[in-house]
Amino acid sequence: MNRREFLRSSAATAGGFALSGGLWREALAAAPAVPGAGPYGPLLAENANGIRLPQGFTSREIARAGQRVAGTDYVYPVFPDGQATFATEDGGFILVTNSEAPEASGAGNGGASAIRFDRDGRITRAYRILGNTTENCAGGKTPWGTWMSCEETDTGLVYECDPFGVRSAVAHPAMGVFEHEAICVDPHLEQIYLSEDSGTGGLYRFTPERYPDCSMGLLEIATVAEDGAVRWNSVPDPAAQQARTADQVEGATRFARGEGIWFDSGIVYLATTGDDRIWAYNTGLETIEVLYDGKGLQNPPFQNVDNICMTSSGDLFVCEDPGNIGMGLITPDRQAARFLEVTGVGQRVPPGLPEDVDNEITGVIFDPSGTRMYFSAQRSFTTGVVYEVTGPFRRNRVDGSAPGVRIDAPAPARLAAVRRKGLRVTLHLGEDARLNVVLRARLGGKTITLARRRIPAAEVGETALRLRLSRAAREALRGRRSLRAVLEVRAVDAAGLRTAASVPVRLTR
Repeated sequence: MNRREFLRSSAATAGGFALSGGLWREALAAAPAVPGAGPYGPLLAENANGIRLPQGFTSREIARAGQRVAGTDYVYPVFPDGQATFATEDGGFILVTNSEAPEASGAGNGGASAIRFDRDGRITRAYRILGNTTENCAGGKTPWGTWMSCEETDTGLVYECDPFGVRSAVAHPAMGVFEHEAICVDPHLEQIYLSEDSGTGGLYRFTPERYPDCSMGLLEIATVAEDGAVRWNSVPDPAAQQARTADQVEGATRFARGEGIWFDSGIVYLATTGDDRIWAYNTGLETIEVLYDGKGLQNPPFQNVDNICMTSSGDLFVCEDPGNIGMGLITPDRQAARFLEVTGVGQRVPPGLPEDVDNEITGVIFDPSGTRMYFSAQRSFTTGVVYEVTGPFRRNRVDGSAPGVRIDAPAPARLAAVRRKGLRVTLHLGEDARLNVVLRARLGGKTITLARRRIPAAEVGETALRLRLSRAAREALRGRRSLRAVLEVRAVDAAGLRTAASVPVRLTR
């Protein structure tokens, strides 16, 4: 079985393993993404919607701000921003969209809206799910089926919303009071990461006391060392009544306008518009690297990175703010390319508006099937438009030319047996590699290493091993009834190519 066949068979395996992100190269070991041809080819001339797309792709207008959504009586709010989709029982889905309307804009409040589609992509309903808020920029979808809408103001909050519009939205001050941009959730370690759209903002992590209830919990801010190691520090006053949130921890690392954030298989991707970078934070190793550095490229394919979205193929789509009003993508082998441009009549901000007001592409997201992309041109036709793009999107993980890894671990494992004998794990390798295997868990509000095993020369095929817990870990687990952990494997082949895989492990009585 060659590498491509191995990865294809791995991607078809249910449970048991996960590739660590579509851009899963070793943190601090690979160079940032470089310009490439891209998987979809060059952009064609603009279509009837004023959008340039690759061959085989088409677009349609879904909603225009200030006008009724087709087939409904709902007037769509201005300045659409962050988005997410939610599957419905009838085979359709819901598209949720924020409105970044400022309180004093005279254009209505911000909040969030929803458009419901049937299984064929036809609009059946539109309605509001959040009101009486301001400058709702981005946010994030939760694994438990809600939408977290973020206010981008000094006193901004995170609001948890019901995409179906049945339950009222709930504010979560425990998640901090600052210029919120977006959130993403790590369901394995049950933590939430938050970005801050400020030139001197921070990267935050929120750990709910009783996941997934976000009404109470621990808010932390990141401090990054020169070697990329990340230390998390508790924020003394999350409600920011005494001091600005990012200023409460001395030495906390400042990120230049943190915007889009996305979690995928153990990696948190963060876009910072101010320095045109995309970062990759490994939640297991607690290290961070620069994945894309637009300012470091002579001819960057996209600039001023903003909202991001990873697909099932491992391609990371990146919006521009404002750049050339387009969108790019980064492939699993770290090739950066342009995907679309919005260039037609009405897409540029009309004269007479303030100089700092410009159009931008926001809210890139896919429907649950992965066949329909949605994005917003926030200031097109002055107040914004939501578009849909369909075409031959890649939907399967692709060969990244690195050693493939698949993990089989017991689910769940008996806690008492693991304390006595260790955790038995079987690894499947696409080629010979040296391995670093680590088992981590959250205990007492901290991430600790329960067990570690290094294998200098593992052969292609199946490798069985037993991870024995350290003495300190065995003592820490004494008396516990259950525990959620993450098992991560990092592999390096003879050529120095690296990859990683991670799986959640539940230890029970």
